[in-house]
Amino acid sequence: MNRARVAVLISGRGSNLQALLDAAAMDSYPAEIALVVSNNPAAAGLALAAAQGVQTSVINHKDYGRGEAARKPFDEAIDAMLGKARIDFVCLAGFMRLLSEPFVQKWRGKLINIHPSLLPSFKGLNVHQRMIDAGVKIAGCTVHFVSSEMDGGPVIGQAAVPVFAGDDASSLAARILEAEHRLYRVCLEALAEGRVRLTPDGRVLIANPTKAPASWDTLINLG
Repeated sequence: MNRARVAVLISGRGSNLQALLDAAAMDSYPAEIALVVSNNPAAAGLALAAAQGVQTSVINHKDYGRGEAARKPFDEAIDAMLGKARIDFVCLAGFMRLLSEPFVQKWRGKLINIHPSLLPSFKGLNVHQRMIDAGVKIAGCTVHFVSSEMDGGPVIGQAAVPVFAGDDASSLAARILEAEHRLYRVCLEALAEGRVRLTPDGRVLIANPTKAPASWDTLINLG
């Protein structure tokens, strides 16, 4: 089986990265994690990748200055690394940088992200506390294609989790994170197999939509 070569971009601990590494360790999984790139030299996820023999690279955004003018050369450096590693798809996993429009357009349909809410609700940061404050009863996470709008790209799949009366931001975040780990590997699998694609007009087409096994304690809907 020819497996898709995937790069994961991180900034921190690499929790979702580890979930993807675990999935890719299975012979039947259609993607391999071929490269992990971080903008943060101290990101714990770099050690996770190295421990499994995955190539890692640090491209520190601070080396490129500040402000809007710094984004383009920083993204060009990442793109050069992706090209050198012959990457097919890119997963953002806690990557705390906004990508420039040229980069997003070059990787359109091959660049995905996971966000800890049921988009389009609760875009941006401090999501878990905002959901608690709003009193929502159902929370979750979303995997989507990356567009120039933050957390605004077309949705590939979502997972729903309940919000309990005694939840605080930390307990809700932990429950959503478990769902993120499951959802991300399902969506990447579908993308690598060619069952998911982004049309020129921005729609997501999914062949043979799937749901998670009934034994899972979260509903995962791909399609």
